[in-house]
Amino acid sequence: MSERFTGFGEYAIDFFDGLVADNSKTYWDANRSTYDTDVRAPMVALIGELEKEFADGGTPKVFRPYRDVRFAKDKRPYKGHCGAVIEHGRGAGAYYVEVGPAGLYVGGGCYHLQSDQLARFRAAVTEDIHGEVLVGVLAELERAGWSTRGDRLKTNPRGVDRDHPRIDLLRHRSLFVAKVWEPDDVLHEPGCLDRVRTAWRELRPFNEWARDHVGVSEKPRR
Repeated sequence: MSERFTGFGEYAIDFFDGLVADNSKTYWDANRSTYDTDVRAPMVALIGELEKEFADGGTPKVFRPYRDVRFAKDKRPYKGHCGAVIEHGRGAGAYYVEVGPAGLYVGGGCYHLQSDQLARFRAAVTEDIHGEVLVGVLAELERAGWSTRGDRLKTNPRGVDRDHPRIDLLRHRSLFVAKVWEPDDVLHEPGCLDRVRTAWRELRPFNEWARDHVGVSEKPRR
C-alpha cells in the first residue's frame, strides 16, 4: 500500500532553486536526500492517490530526474522539476503534474503527436461535429483558468483552406492545456491533492476527446 500524500516537503522549492543555480553532480549528491524525501516520495504518493480515479487503463509514471543529453546542446545533467503522468500513450490524452521552482504545474491533452496521430487529430478538427466539441471543451477550460498551448505551424497545413473556421486549431502539431500555482502553503499540505484532483477532473473531457479521436500511435516510439 502506498503512502498517503500529505504535501510536498518543506524544502522542495529550495532544492530546485539550488539546482537551477548549480546544476551539477556535486550539488545533486549533496542534496539527494532532500530530493528523495521532499520531492520524489511525495510525488509517488500523490500519483498513488490519484491513480484509482484517473488511470482507467493508463499507466502512472514518475519521470526520472536525469536529462537525456546525448544529442542536446544543453548538457545540464538534471531536470529542473519533478514531473509525473498518467496516460494511455503519448498524444492520446494525459494527466500531468509537475513541481519545480515555479510552483505546481498541471497539464493535459495531446503531447508529442506522431504523424498518424496528427492526421487523425486534424481529420477530427476538420469535421464540424467533433471539431466544435473540442472548441467548446477548450473554451470551458480557458474560462476555468487554463491556458492553451502547443507547437503550431506558422502557415496552414497542406490541403487546408486558410479560411477554415477552426484554422487556429488545425495549425497545431501538438495541443495541450496548462494551469500553474505559484509556490504557496497549499503545496506543502494535503490540500495540494485536492488542487490536482480538481484540475484533472476539469481535464477529463479534453482527454476523452483525445482518446476517442487521436488515440495511441501505431508507429514506433521516436
